[in-house]
Amino acid sequence: MIGSNVAPTPATGVNASRTTAAAADAARIEIVGLTKRFLTPKGESFTAIRDVTLTVEPGQFCAIVGPTGCGKSTTLAQVSGLDKPSGGSVQVGGHIVDGITAGVSYMFQADSLFPWKTVLQNVMTGPVLLGTPKKEAAALANDWLRRVGLTGFGDRYPHQLSGGMRKRVAMAAALINKPRILLMDEPFGALDVQTKAIMQTELLNLWEESRPSVLFITHDLDEAVALADRVVIMTSSPGTVKNIFDVDLPRPRGDVQEIRHQERFQAIQSRIWDSLRDEVTRAYKRSAEAAA
Repeated sequence: MIGSNVAPTPATGVNASRTTAAAADAARIEIVGLTKRFLTPKGESFTAIRDVTLTVEPGQFCAIVGPTGCGKSTTLAQVSGLDKPSGGSVQVGGHIVDGITAGVSYMFQADSLFPWKTVLQNVMTGPVLLGTPKKEAAALANDWLRRVGLTGFGDRYPHQLSGGMRKRVAMAAALINKPRILLMDEPFGALDVQTKAIMQTELLNLWEESRPSVLFITHDLDEAVALADRVVIMTSSPGTVKNIFDVDLPRPRGDVQEIRHQERFQAIQSRIWDSLRDEVTRAYKRSAEAAA
């Protein structure tokens, strides 16, 4: 009988729970003893990061902060699969990363938009590459342009947009495929203060919709505290994890500008700065000595 092939309701619920759990596990990032060495132009070995160990739980927003040259971007490259470690391992969803990681979106410091494509074409590139018919991809891209406040700009080219608008396009392109993991390398660093605050708030609102795991690189401690669930402090070069701080500000967080005036925000920021300050000072002295 047809009915004999239908699972009872309790089993369906169990299967749904297992599916949800599997999806959550797929968004876990586990970094263990990660080390990366490069050869300098002189042929000497340079250690960028050493013994980095860090876990980002599914749906967690994790920010990494540290002085210039501490290996933050290098760490991100290992998670994405764009580079391979010299030692240690990176696992995503319980699988060792040994190539480009599926289900991961990467938002770089630069816009990384195709200058010869329109805004709409840039945003729909991801779905098209995944096999979505162009008509459906265009409709999806237009919806994402609406979400980031760029309705009516689909026929423009990147050079015709302001810096903030290009970042909105890049963010739509990064989120349109509903990634399980979102890697962001100082995405708002080049923006003016006002635009940066707007973009941070928009990012939080969009992230709340699907809660991908986020690894967010920044030099801005205020930005890290306002956005993240956890803030990781890296030491000066060679970079390793010095401290990890939980940020217990409630979610949804709302307007980033308002968050910064909260007493709890200021207390957390001050405590983390006590740890970060020594590394920034050490890196500055090292740079000054090298330039002397």
